[in-house]
This record gives sequence, structure tokens and C-alpha cells, in this order.
Amino acid sequence: MQIEVEINNNKINAVKGQTILDALKKNGIKIPTLCRLEDFTPTGACRLCVVEVEGMDNLVPSCSYPLEEGMKIRTHSQRVIEARKMIVELLLSNHPDDCLYCERNGNCELQNLAAELNIRERRIAGKKNKAKLDLSSPGIVHDPEKCVLCGRCIRICEDIVSITTLEFRGRGNNTSVSTAMNKGLNFSSCVQCGQCILVCPTGALHEKSYFDLIQETLGNKDGITTVAHYSSSVVVTLAEEFGLKPGKQIVGLINAALRKIGFDMVFDGSFGSDIYVMEQAAELEDRLDKEENLPLLSSSCPAWIKDVEQSYPDLLPYLSTVKSPEQITGAVIKRYCRETENKSKNDIFSVAITPCPAKKFEAQRQEMAQKGIPDIDVVLTTRELARLIKLYGIDIHALEPESANVPFNKSSSSGKLMASVGGTGEAVLRTLHKNVTGTDMTYPKFGKLRGTKEFKELSLQVGHHQLNMTSVSPLKKVKDILPDIRNEGCHYHYLEVMACPGGCVNGGGQPFYTESKTLRDRTKAIHNIDEKSAVQFSHNNKVVRDFYSQYLGEPYGGESRKVLHTQYTKRDILL
Repeated sequence: MQIEVEINNNKINAVKGQTILDALKKNGIKIPTLCRLEDFTPTGACRLCVVEVEGMDNLVPSCSYPLEEGMKIRTHSQRVIEARKMIVELLLSNHPDDCLYCERNGNCELQNLAAELNIRERRIAGKKNKAKLDLSSPGIVHDPEKCVLCGRCIRICEDIVSITTLEFRGRGNNTSVSTAMNKGLNFSSCVQCGQCILVCPTGALHEKSYFDLIQETLGNKDGITTVAHYSSSVVVTLAEEFGLKPGKQIVGLINAALRKIGFDMVFDGSFGSDIYVMEQAAELEDRLDKEENLPLLSSSCPAWIKDVEQSYPDLLPYLSTVKSPEQITGAVIKRYCRETENKSKNDIFSVAITPCPAKKFEAQRQEMAQKGIPDIDVVLTTRELARLIKLYGIDIHALEPESANVPFNKSSSSGKLMASVGGTGEAVLRTLHKNVTGTDMTYPKFGKLRGTKEFKELSLQVGHHQLNMTSVSPLKKVKDILPDIRNEGCHYHYLEVMACPGGCVNGGGQPFYTESKTLRDRTKAIHNIDEKSAVQFSHNNKVVRDFYSQYLGEPYGGESRKVLHTQYTKRDILL
């Protein structure tokens, strides 16, 4: 129902029941918020979004107050501005004074609010927060001193990821955000996805950095070969960190920048994605033929794997044994360099650039090491790569595109598809069809596995197999189909799970964004790569076929299973 309201002396049409904040946003009026998350039920906790409504004694929170016919609203009256300013000053009164070297300096919502409200002096001197820095996790740092108690991390962890790692503890001035029993993240149920980092308005949560180790190694190689490789999602998201259009592919510039930083070799990690597809398709075919341990659960997302280990250990037999694309790339790179460069594993320093901090956790798992030596030495997120490029004074806009080093310089678009949710299932289906029928699909695009839906399903006849595939994202949606998976008569054969909404293009280590359109642009860019690619099938990547012939033998064969596969076990955690 259309109603008329007055905002700042201007009459506008709005929808009855719509919140004041939504109406203001639609009409181009920006109102500050800290606790609000798009598409979440508003809480009105931070009170920064308050506005003045004629006839009401108190200011009202615009995020949760519905519009009514004839309302007269003032969004930036002196009273409103002073109220907002006081709230921010109170938050700053006990906030650490370390903006110059804070992880979020220049990209901090609290810092931006202070600037927008023209806060240029400290009028309120409060007692500084004192809390222990949590460095227990290999992927995420929790700094409670910088927490503003907005609750966004709690809501995203509970309502989207469905892990409920974080919670409010204490009351009044003693309120804090913490894990169960106030133990470190590494002892909690945290799956390291980093979605909490994406929504944190300050530096209270951020990825753990290993810059010192990288700089030390690059500055004093002493016979060490330094190698960098990047995931397929990074090539369509890094551009945002340098003011370029979301979704713009800058793979050639990434290669050039990494070489200027000092890496001896730079490889396209989508090569590992192609190998992952080959292995998983072969594994799925084997299980279909034997009619056992179905559905096959995807294993490309380390956050999902940790969730299975700690929450659903009864599903471990169904989990694919194929390592993630990043770990596959790390394993084959060390094998290749060891044999062609006459190097030992200790002489190869491998840096993976990935979309999420869960990959940092994955890299230090004992399952991802050979005789105690990890296949990947350091993991950087997309945001960290941008900082590394700036640290070395490289102007990415002035670079000429370069190719990755051979032999890991070629990949199919199937390898790229894995960056978006549904893409893994689509890529595996293409190769499975080839394995079963001996022919390539004429039309390899599957619309039912694309788009932004949280649950996608596809049924298709592949040779003599009637295949039912499903794709699920984020993690909370897995709970909806757990009864079907555990049912002995389960009709699913393959289940792709991504912890983050939208898949790796929205990983916890990707650039921060404020509009949902950004995520759609990233996904669209991945699909455009597939549309324009001359090689759309992983099994048609000649470089991959040659690598199998020379080093790995047959997909899912003895040698490839030794190098590219692993096993997972039940994980006990402190709840």
C-alpha cells in the first residue's frame, strides 16, 4: 500500500510497513549504522540510525521503525547529529588509540563515522578496554579491545554459517564477545570461514598475517625457490582493492606483480582445480559403479570439512578424499620443482593466494604434509595480496600483463567455475559425462546450478547412471538436507557444499563490499570466463593430461591417490 511521508521537508511516496531506513536508502539519503546487516531482522542496538519524527518526544531507530501515513521525518537535524556524535564519541572513549597501525586503518567503519561526524578531539576519556589478544587460530585473530559490541559477527556465525562460535558474555560494562568458556578460537567450533571478518566494522576480527616470513624468505633466498600460486576466485576480486570494477579479471597483472615482488615462479592455481575435477569425477564414477558411500560430499571447502569432522562425523565415509584445489596445486608444484629443479622439499617455498582464512587452517593440517613438510608454506588472502603489492611499491595500473610460468599456466574454464557455488558440481558433471559415455557434452552449461539460490538441484541421465546432484551454500542450509543424506534410500549422488554465501567469490578473505551487486558481478565474471573459453572441460586441458601422463598416471589411480587424496577423522572440540 502506497503512502505519502515527508522527509527533510520533501514529500515522497513509500510503502506502508517499510522501515524508515529502507525508504531513506531508496531515496538516496545515507544514514549511519553499525549493527545493521542487509537482509537480517534489524535489532536497533547501536542507535546510530536514529531520526527525528514530528510529534514524538524521543528519537526513533530508523532501521526498525515502520513508516506510517503522514510522517514528518528529519534525518540530519542538530539534535540527531549530536545524538549520533555522542554515540560514536562514547565508542571511541575506550577504543585503542592505534589507528595508524591497525589492520583496518583506512577501511574501518568506526573511523569513517568519526570523520563523517566531524569528531576531531576526544571529549570523553573512558577507561580503555583491556583484553587478551587471541592468536590461537592459524587463520583468524580476535582482538576484543577493538570490539564495539555491534553483534554482527555473532549473527553471521549463527544465522548464516550456523556454527554459533561467538556469543555475548557478561553484562553492562563487562559485556564482551567471546567463544564458549572464553577459550581461544582454535579450541572452539570455529570453521575459520572468515565471514565474521567481512562483517566486523573494526579490527576486532581479522586474518592472521605471515608477512614477516614472506619478506624474510624473499629477501634472503639462499638457494630457496619461491613459488606463488593463486586461486581461481582471486583473479576476479583483486581488482576491487585497486579501485577497478568488481569482477574485472586481472590475471596477467597478478602474474606481473608477483614477479616484481620477487617470486621465482608464478602459477595459475586453476590448474589444480582442473586436477581436482578430474579426481572427483573419477571418484564419483567409482562410487556410482560400486553403489557405496553415496552421496559423495565435495571436499574443496576446508571450512565444510572441519564442520563435518566436528559436527557430522558419521558423514566422514561420504566425504570425498580429494584434497582441495589449493592443496593439490601445492602438492604438484613441490613434486614438479623437486624433480625438474633438482630441489628438495625444504628448498621450495610455496605461497598460496586464496579467498579465505580457512585455507590458512587447512595448510597447517597434518594431512596436508609429506614427512612433516607442508605442501603449502604460507597462505595469503586476496586482501593480503593487495597489501603485499602496495608494500613493495608496485603500481598495478602501470604493469603490463604477463603469463604464468609453465607448466601450470593453462586451465580450463571448469577450473574457474569452482569459484562460485554450483560451479564444482557443473565442472565434475562435465568430466563424469566424458568418463562414462566417452564423449563431451554438446551443451555443458547448467542453469539450475547457477544463480544465487542457496539450494540448487539437478537430475540428469549420464550414460547408464541417473545422477542427482545438489549444491548448497551457506553452511546453515546443510542442516535442512541432513535427514535425506543420512537416509539409506537417499536419492542424492553428489552434494557440493560451500561454507560462504555464493561460494569462494564471497570468501572471508575477499575484498570488503557494501552492495550485494558486487557479489553478483563477481559471479557473473566467472560465468563470462566460461562462456568465452576455448577449453571448457578439465579433461581437455592438454597440460593437465600431459602432467597425468608424466607424473600421476590415471585419475584416482595408485599414484594420484597417494599424492592428491587424504583421509579425515572425527575432531573433538570444546563446545
